[in-house]
Amino acid sequence: MAGGEENNNEGKNSFTVLVVDDDTVVRMVHRMLVTSLGLKVQEAKNGKEAVDLHINGASFDLILMDMEMPIMNGPMATRELRAMGVKSTIIGVTSCTFESVHKDFTEAGLDHCVAKPLTIAQIVSFLPKSNNN
Repeated sequence: MAGGEENNNEGKNSFTVLVVDDDTVVRMVHRMLVTSLGLKVQEAKNGKEAVDLHINGASFDLILMDMEMPIMNGPMATRELRAMGVKSTIIGVTSCTFESVHKDFTEAGLDHCVAKPLTIAQIVSFLPKSNNN
């Protein structure tokens, strides 16, 4: 089980984040940003892995979803997760700056779409108010 150690600490440590990106370096950077906030993180290399995690019973408070990935891209994975009833906050993270692309990705079921590079301030803005003190 990836990202696996259990931690029963209170507060932020119970908040879980799924980082979905095919780029190893991007996953590493996003993991470092998320863990620096004291949050639990798990990773998936493509949209299919993210969907499979949910099919197998995993759930996350926040999903950081890359747009362009092999096997299953971000918009396709987001549509499938929403069709499965996943209520997590899903943030599209993309290197594409075209507004029309952001709009199409958002229409797939995202809560927000942001351009890379992702920052700690952006991650904090996606957390519930009780977590971003």
